[in-house]
Amino acid sequence: MEGMNQNVMEGAEAVFNEGNEIGIVVLHGFTGTVQSMKPLVDAYTAHGYTMACPRLKGHGTTPYDMEGSTAEDWIRSAEEAFEWVKNRCDCVFVTGLSLGGTLSLYLASTREVDGVAVINPAIDVPDMSSLADSESRFIDAIGSDIKKEGATELAYDKTPVRSLNHLTNIMAKVHEQLSEVSAPLLVFTSEEDHVVPPENSQTIFDMVFSEGKELVPLEDSYHVATLDNDQELIIERTLEFFEKYFNAKEN
Repeated sequence: MEGMNQNVMEGAEAVFNEGNEIGIVVLHGFTGTVQSMKPLVDAYTAHGYTMACPRLKGHGTTPYDMEGSTAEDWIRSAEEAFEWVKNRCDCVFVTGLSLGGTLSLYLASTREVDGVAVINPAIDVPDMSSLADSESRFIDAIGSDIKKEGATELAYDKTPVRSLNHLTNIMAKVHEQLSEVSAPLLVFTSEEDHVVPPENSQTIFDMVFSEGKELVPLEDSYHVATLDNDQELIIERTLEFFEKYFNAKEN
């Protein structure tokens, strides 16, 4: 499995842990790594859940590796993690940050999931779409949009323009498939986000067909909210979400 390969940045390694019958797929963001999701992974593992947090192909190594990966590769990384969990669990939830949120929604539109929780998900980022037309090979980094002093994201120091084209494609694909999402939905949105316009979350909320859905504003975090001041709120609310819909399924 790609997400389990070695020889990656320290802290960017994939995490696959077998636990109880509740399985969680956790997906990191564009140019980011598993490190940005580690607080959630640790919290879910402590609750005994089965965990899969893959390293998306081309991430956590070098920007040159990322340049050679595609949107289809990122989807495959997410699908392989989902299948790993599905083979072990009766109840499967997916959650992700930014591109990880986009991929979570993709899984929710193509697979049977019991709930999806997304954090600052991306389906329409005009700034990135315009940068994808750049004649440069690389542009400046987009990681570490964090309000909390001293907190940093383990991410690439530059962004391959070729990868931006793939990001634009997958955002458009998921945007078109939102009406296929019917699983319970929890959407976290930073009120100030310098990477993904917060309006993305409202569009997703409005377009999905989920009966149980909720928008949760994050008032004290920027884009990488999983490492920011609202980290505990995200952990607390996602744990409540998982337990609520697991119990509903069991009953």
